[in-house]
Order: sequence, then structure tokens, then C-alpha cells
Amino acid sequence: MVAVAKRIIDDAVVRKDAKAGDKLLDRAFALAFKGLVYAQIWEDPVIDMEGLEIGPGMRVMCIASGSCNALSYLTADPAEVVAVDLNRAHVALGKLKIAAIRNLPGYDRFRRFFAEADHQENRAIYRTMIAPHLDAESRKYWESRDLTGRKRISHFTRGIYRQGLLGGFIGIAHLAAKFYRIDLARVLRAETLAEQRAIFEAELAPVFDKAFVRWLTDHPASLFGLGIPPAQYQALAGDEKMAVVLKRRLEKLACDFPVDDNYFAWQAFGRGYDRTVGAPLPPYLQRGNWPVMQQRIGRLDMRHANMVDYLAGSDAGSHDRYVLLDAQDWMDDRQLNQLWAQITRTARPRARVLFRTAAEPSLLPGRLADDLATRWTYHAQRSADLTARDRSSIYGGVHLYEFAG
Repeated sequence: MVAVAKRIIDDAVVRKDAKAGDKLLDRAFALAFKGLVYAQIWEDPVIDMEGLEIGPGMRVMCIASGSCNALSYLTADPAEVVAVDLNRAHVALGKLKIAAIRNLPGYDRFRRFFAEADHQENRAIYRTMIAPHLDAESRKYWESRDLTGRKRISHFTRGIYRQGLLGGFIGIAHLAAKFYRIDLARVLRAETLAEQRAIFEAELAPVFDKAFVRWLTDHPASLFGLGIPPAQYQALAGDEKMAVVLKRRLEKLACDFPVDDNYFAWQAFGRGYDRTVGAPLPPYLQRGNWPVMQQRIGRLDMRHANMVDYLAGSDAGSHDRYVLLDAQDWMDDRQLNQLWAQITRTARPRARVLFRTAAEPSLLPGRLADDLATRWTYHAQRSADLTARDRSSIYGGVHLYEFAG
């Protein structure tokens, strides 16, 4: 199983036509990507559901990542959500959440386990209420030990959102902020958008002008912790210095949305969710959605697979909605056309595809073969609106396509 997982990730990440030095960077990222990367997915599920207009009877395919969005889509009442991922840690996390929703006695226990995720009792809760209902592969993952020698399930006694590649990256960013005598949590104590912006401009923005920060972010490996592979680094930077791009994305996160309605800001500036009553949470973690999650959890199918392979094994005309996250930023033209050939074959009438890109424009024009491109309609105005309102703020573009038949 480990060998298969390694091959799946290497095939997706390592560019076949890259130069030797670039291939070495790709392999380094692939190695980093084999562990837990995202304890929380960094795409806004509310924006996804608005753009896709998921509804009853629909079949949705998405990339699992931290599984927050795959679970949240159930609130829109689709017939089925199939979540695929190259990373076995992400699949294990998704299956852990599924087992918890099915078997924990109530919402408060579920919230303590997955929203607060740092109570010592969670180890016993896992052992008695969740583990007996897990598949063997997922249970093996959570009960095996990480590089520190601790069982992975202990992440939920020490704060799962401080773990993994992204959690470590955010932790390092907080340490760097302390070095520059910056309190990132000040953003979370702001009471207005104007106050949020004042804090950003006075304290956060100047950091990106520091010589060390500009030098560090000029190296693709420095952003591995964000889950950004070398191929995507180039798309994200474009013709600008990476420090300039990152400053602009952080500005949107810190300034464009009230922090009392943006759980992404809490993860970035507070390293966890706000614990007060009524605090912002992903839809699947909200108290009001708990009955719905229990009723519909059987509609979520979590798979360790490449999405092209999954679609190739699916029937023609079998899917209504596709969520590709930013995976296409990793792809060369051959891989891109293989993916869209399978999407087009499996799409039902008026199917929709939503994806994100590191750069602002859609990456399909000029790369997708004409016989595929002409069958899809790009909703440019709607895409621009979704991009502006995506609270995660880290992507240049959210793009929506509809199947024209």
C-alpha cells in the first residue's frame, strides 16, 4: 500500500519533461506531500456550493484534501459525494470524520474532537467510540507513529490544526512574527474592517519588505508548507517577486472579510478555530447542520485514488459536479487534456466544474484541445464574483465552467 501511495503521488507531481534540477525539487515536494498536509482544506465551501449550485439527486466528485468541503457539500443534499485523494493521510482523516459522525453520541462531543481538537479525553473517545468502526487501513494510519514517535491519533490531544505540513508552516510563520515582535492574533481582536486593515498595514505588510523574507520566498521549497509544488510556484509568482504576491494574498485574508465570519483567518492568525459560541466554522462543523450530517453521511464515499483513474472507471454521463481544487496547476498539457477528456465523457447535461488557480486567469485557454474546449462554457463574471468573495483568499482565481453538451 505504501509503495502504491508513493507511485500515485510521484506520477502526479514529478514533471516528466522538467529539467534535472526541477525534477529534484518535484521529488522533494512529493516526499513532503506523503504525510498529512492539510488538517483543514483551504478552499471556501460556501463559495463552492454557490458556484456549483449543488442540489438533490446530483453526484459530485471532488478532491478530498482535509475533507471539510466534501462533508460540507452534504448540506446541499446531493445524492452522492465521491471524494478522492492521492494522499493516504487525507483519506484516513476523512474516514475518521465519517466514523465520528456516525458513532459519536452528540454534537458537543463531535465539536470538541474536531473543532477544538486538543482535549486529552479525545484519545479515549477515539479508542472506544471511533476506532472499532474504522477500516483497517485508516486505523493503522492513526495508530502508527509519526516522526516524533507519537501515535498520530495524539494529534487530536495536541491540536490537529497545528500538525501536518501546513500546520507546521503556519507555526513557523508565527515564530518569525514573534522574532519581528508582531502579534498576529491582534487581527482577530479587531472589531471593524478598518481596524483589521490598520493592523495589517502597520504590522504585517512591512514584514514582506524585509530582505530575509524576500530572499527566502524566492526559493520554491520555502512554500512547500503551503502545499505549493514547484510547478505551481511559477504560476503563483508570475512576473512578480513572490513576497509581493504573498503580501497581496495575506492582505485580502486580513482586510477583506470580518474576522467574526472567517474561520480561515482564525486558522492563519490564531492557529485554530475561535471557541466562542456562534464562532465561524466550516458548514459540517456547525451545530445547526449536525442532524443533516448524521442523516446524509452515508452519501460520502472516500477513496484513495487519482481523479483521472477514478473517472476513467466511471460510467459515461454519471456525474453532475466536479471540484478540482488547484490540482490543474500541477499538470502539464497532456495530463490536463486526459483529465478533461474524462470529465467530458462522464458529465451529465449542464454539469459544472469548479477549480482554483494560483494565478488569476483560467489556465485552460490555449492548453485544452479544441474538441474539448468547445463543449464547455466559461462563466467569466460569475467566476470573478466567486473569486472576490472566497474567504480563504490564497488563490488568484476561482473558475466555473458549464457543460454545453
